Amino acid sequence: MASSGKRQCAMPFFQAFALGLGCCAMAMLAGCARKSVEASAAAATSAPAPAKVIGERGNPPGEWRYQSGDAWGTRYSPLTQINASNFEQLEQVWLWRGDNFGPKVDYILRSTPSYIDGVLYTEAGSRRTVVAIDPATGETLWTFREPHTKRYERGMRNSYGKGVAYGEIDGRLVILYTSPAFFLWALDAKTGLPVENWGTPVPLPGFPQTGVVDLLPDLIKDWGPWQQWKGKPYDPNFGIPRELGYITSSSPPIVANGVVVVSNSAEQGYNQTRIENVPGDILGYDVRTGKYRWKFHVIPRPGEVGHDTWLNDAWKTTGDISSWAPMSADLERGIVYIPTNTVTIDYFRGFAPGNNLFSTTLLALDAATGKRLWHFQTVHSDQWNYDLPNVPLLVDLKVNGRVIPAVIQTTKQGLTFTFNRVTGESVWPIEERPVPQTAVPGNWSAPTQPFPTKPEPLEPLGLSADRVINFTPQLKAEALAIMKDYEIGGPYELRLPEKNTARVKANMACKGGVNMYHPAIVDPTTGIMYASHKFACRGGFVRPGVEADAPDDIMTTGTTISQWVAAKDGILPNVQGLPIFMPPWNRLSAFDMNVGERLWWLPLGDIPEKIRNNPALKGVDLSRAGWGGFSAQGGESFQMVMNDMLLYTTEGLRGITEASPKGLPILHAINKLTGKPIGTVELPVPGQYGMMTYMHNGKQYLVVQVASSNFPGSLLALRLPD
Repeated sequence: MASSGKRQCAMPFFQAFALGLGCCAMAMLAGCARKSVEASAAAATSAPAPAKVIGERGNPPGEWRYQSGDAWGTRYSPLTQINASNFEQLEQVWLWRGDNFGPKVDYILRSTPSYIDGVLYTEAGSRRTVVAIDPATGETLWTFREPHTKRYERGMRNSYGKGVAYGEIDGRLVILYTSPAFFLWALDAKTGLPVENWGTPVPLPGFPQTGVVDLLPDLIKDWGPWQQWKGKPYDPNFGIPRELGYITSSSPPIVANGVVVVSNSAEQGYNQTRIENVPGDILGYDVRTGKYRWKFHVIPRPGEVGHDTWLNDAWKTTGDISSWAPMSADLERGIVYIPTNTVTIDYFRGFAPGNNLFSTTLLALDAATGKRLWHFQTVHSDQWNYDLPNVPLLVDLKVNGRVIPAVIQTTKQGLTFTFNRVTGESVWPIEERPVPQTAVPGNWSAPTQPFPTKPEPLEPLGLSADRVINFTPQLKAEALAIMKDYEIGGPYELRLPEKNTARVKANMACKGGVNMYHPAIVDPTTGIMYASHKFACRGGFVRPGVEADAPDDIMTTGTTISQWVAAKDGILPNVQGLPIFMPPWNRLSAFDMNVGERLWWLPLGDIPEKIRNNPALKGVDLSRAGWGGFSAQGGESFQMVMNDMLLYTTEGLRGITEASPKGLPILHAINKLTGKPIGTVELPVPGQYGMMTYMHNGKQYLVVQVASSNFPGSLLALRLPD
């Protein structure tokens, strides 16, 4: 839609009422921009822009086109206008608030913006409203909100959107995103309107006849439980019948080799109580037309690779194995890398014995055809909630003098797997080692698990004698007495029933890894990986499914209640108000992935006064201890590599954010090679999940996702003074 400098609504009726509202009734309407699109650098002309030089990672110079920075998932930028000499001069230039993009305020913002061709694009709120933002001022240019459906009301991850994707059609920029209700949308990047002659009409009020695909019919059309369904016909408003399951999305799609590759998400396994669900098959669509191209079965059917890892008929009816974490792509080779989730129901696998491919697996698919090129399962029969939480990191390494196109997959348990991203061959040996077995009646567990020999785990696996707190003999004696009441081991200790006859209070798994809110990143120019992590010993229980099932809850899906489901969990008790293990208690590490070795680490977080003043710590040097709170998660950092600097800030969502003497959150800059401090900048609100940078009209901007318990999810932009 062209702009004359005034707010316009020269659009067809169905577009004007795409939200069930009158034309221009509110600024959230797609195409009814708050500001003239013509006045924005976003849309100075409707003609295709001159071709840009796009590197192998998918970014023209100065842009940030992907949720994780580039197609390789690195969160790296080569921009140098902001550097070590001027970092501390950064000033806030705008704050974009996400208050009004859902039925209630979200005090979180998981979506990292993309900067593409002069405009910022992101999604906000539980509606996942797509937003175009002026990168110089933070002003909203246009918004698009999907029409309301019952499927949306059933959503378990509505506010979990992590960003948008983009594609091009004959030089025309298109913004792509998947909604909580599991529709795929293609929006004109200039206007926010659904792209014409794209997708398949959705027979629901308020939906346009173009620019959208209902993903559910393609997902379930060859799925046995749907083919055998005797109930009502498919309802695009309600979605999949509750008896069969539910599926949504979390991370954005990714475009490679002319195909929009679509991932998905399910209800968190620790909330599930019934064993039936829809499998999270990967879908591919033509970027030019929105037409269906292919589907990859994450639960292999008879005759497909991996079917023999299902030892009974559970493959017919159970599901999940979604792909909620971001994907990455080798654009030159046309390969997409997909990290997957576990099977329905965390912590119990008795109904589905076997290793359960392709759960908790790194998949490499041919983007054009959906064909599996290779895979590696990082956890067999996952019943620890160890689903892969981070984007696969692509980087070219030089190992023993040989250049290897690599992919690195980090994990919640702190193990780092590194492969040749073309062949799937592991860069360093991976050993299958015996692990503890289940004591839960009716359960099944895998006898071994894979352990990479390099690099070393982010944190030690298990609680060794030399890691037990020993600041004083009394502390150590108390700690050892506590430990006698627990079965303490590495990451594969399994849960016990709440009511059991074991000699211990609980089984405790000790480790430290990464998660979605503090992802690992990699510098493609050096091969150095950076990860934030904290050591913890965590355990829990399972209880009979009938005690947890909520049959009248619209979010309860399936028909067969699991024998066991997740129950309470916790960590090892403290000793005189201190962790039961020695520091470091929270840290950020750098690993040279060319050799698979840790280069350095530094402590994260401010140690509270109540810890510093503990009488048992009198005279103890805590300068390298770090702190993130007593919980198993929280206080970790998220980071970004920018030229010669590593930027990071500790998140305040789950832990205690680092603060300046004024009590304000701190953004750090350190030397990326040595970890030595460069400078700090105060933030008005704690950061969370991510940051990004871009060059706009000759000025470099740094944008941090921020929020707190009393401040809505927002975007904060920093820039050097004029």
